[in-house]
Amino acid sequence: MTTSPPCSRPTADQLLEAARTAASRAYAPYSSFPVGAALLTGGGRVVTCCNVENAAYPLGLCAERGAVSTMVAADETDRTIAAVAIVGLRGAPCYPCGGCRQVLREFGCIDVIVESEDGTPISIPFETLLPHSFGPESLNPTPTHENKDN
Repeated sequence: MTTSPPCSRPTADQLLEAARTAASRAYAPYSSFPVGAALLTGGGRVVTCCNVENAAYPLGLCAERGAVSTMVAADETDRTIAAVAIVGLRGAPCYPCGGCRQVLREFGCIDVIVESEDGTPISIPFETLLPHSFGPESLNPTPTHENKDN
């Protein structure tokens, strides 16, 4: 799991490359399905993570949820997710599972970028992956993701 300092906005290709690098570090001995995610925070940082499986299947960690956890733990000031790139190393587009979609939704994910079979970036508006979703504003009319000292 890594986080980089703010820089100029990365391109879809750069986010996919960061996700590919993360996927190469995955621990996936049971499914042989390595996945990497690279998310771009509202503050311009790129945060990456890979999937980590466990013999007790439900205890595995998806790359996307790991990246979100890393973003939160890194004390990111702006916890909005501008984009997330997801790469599976099997040569086909790798979309987030339902649980990851809901976690990404919590932090206002705007775009999801996956890689086509030929490596071309495919950018998908998040709301097409989780339409009519439940989110923080469903409970509170003014959601906030800022890091507040309690």
